[in-house]
Amino acid sequence: MKTTAKRAAIAFLAICSVAGTPALAQNCENVRFGDEAERKPQNVGRDIVGQSLDDIQERGTIKIAVYEDFAPFSYEEKGVLKGVDIEIGKLIAADLGVDAQFIVTAADENVDGDLRNNVWRGKLIGGQISNVMLHVPYDRELGCRNEMVVLNGQYYNEQLAIAYRKDAYPEDPPVPAYFRFDTVGVENDTISDFYLSGFARGQLVGNMRRYPTASDAMSALAGGEVMAVMAPLSQLEHDLTDEIGVHTPPFPGLAKSSWTLGVAVRHNWRPLSYAVDDAIRYAIEDGRMAKIFEDHGLTYTKPEW
Repeated sequence: MKTTAKRAAIAFLAICSVAGTPALAQNCENVRFGDEAERKPQNVGRDIVGQSLDDIQERGTIKIAVYEDFAPFSYEEKGVLKGVDIEIGKLIAADLGVDAQFIVTAADENVDGDLRNNVWRGKLIGGQISNVMLHVPYDRELGCRNEMVVLNGQYYNEQLAIAYRKDAYPEDPPVPAYFRFDTVGVENDTISDFYLSGFARGQLVGNMRRYPTASDAMSALAGGEVMAVMAPLSQLEHDLTDEIGVHTPPFPGLAKSSWTLGVAVRHNWRPLSYAVDDAIRYAIEDGRMAKIFEDHGLTYTKPEW
């Protein structure tokens, strides 16, 4: 699944960042780039190159890319688009004095492809260029590899966690070592899958159960098919029940179990980038950002600027 590949890429890129330093505050001297031609805009239209903050405000709408089928951030329910990123997009639009027009996009094989398709070049066949893309990891190497975009607007720190059946663990919540003996669910081909597969030299593999999405894994947990699920905290909290608990234990051997999410804007739309960054920062400072997460039943962790 491409969506699965995207989620794995997001987590992997973030976890490989240098811990304890602002992700883009470092230079790109030691970062290796791909094919030079791949990083250059090819045959882009004037509407892409010349669009500015003034153009957006004159038009009255801002185009915002969000991932499809990605609860709790952007998903459809009874034909209505909803989720945390949808509310953040509306917040940004309101701050700029325009309406939000959401472009729901399928994930490419990695985040680089998502940025290419949605922010600076567009898909080769069909599709639209967005003014802003949400849910992009604020990562030094990602920013260095993709010089056609600007990464900023940090709005949330995601972290890995473990959900568990309270009746299976009445005293101590489980840690990864428990899964030598206990069953655990993961979304297929994600960082949780990779981490647990390699933990203790593969001793956990026999007790792992892989599912198409984190929601499917949580359904299996609720149904008693597994005793625990490892995934990003937000995805676990989205499907919590009274019988299920969640915690964020240490993950031995994992360089970084949390990462920062932000936005991507095309490199030559700097005024728009700054305006979006300001809108997000104001929302964090006055509590509106935390309320969006709380309204969706999620724990909000403020990014460290």
